[in-house]
Amino acid sequence: MQEDDDNQNLVLGILFGIIALVIGLVIGLTTYVTGQTSSATAPAAVAAVEEAPEIAEIGEPLVKLYFDSGKAELPAAAVAEELPKVLAKLAEEPAKLVLLSGYHDETGGAAVNAEVAKSRAVAVKEALVAAGVPADKIQMRKPAVTLGGAADDAEARRVEVRVQ
Repeated sequence: MQEDDDNQNLVLGILFGIIALVIGLVIGLTTYVTGQTSSATAPAAVAAVEEAPEIAEIGEPLVKLYFDSGKAELPAAAVAEELPKVLAKLAEEPAKLVLLSGYHDETGGAAVNAEVAKSRAVAVKEALVAAGVPADKIQMRKPAVTLGGAADDAEARRVEVRVQ
């Protein structure tokens, strides 16, 4: 009789363990599929990228701004050397818009990479607005993946700026 109770307790323990494991797996998969960050906590400028219609890139980028791995801070050299090129082009052709395209590579989590790429594009937008470009003249594209193992990892950590 004691042995039957021990076997029953063992089976119930295993059963409850499996149920707990399945519940944890379902919660984990749900969290993974829906993303690790909530769009409600994202800044308005980042959320606007997701809602913006896809805009075609025309021609080659005027400037490419490169970022450190995992960072969204705009390098000081980019502000001093590259952004004046954008301002000069807009002064020549004031009817045109600025198009920002953020890129990331395939390594790491796709959701995290997309957020970093968006944050980099937002940093460039904020720098352009601070330099005097009206915010409504700046459009942002959805972040894109740099495919095929570029020779230089920095190519995957860039924001391209076009005036079109």
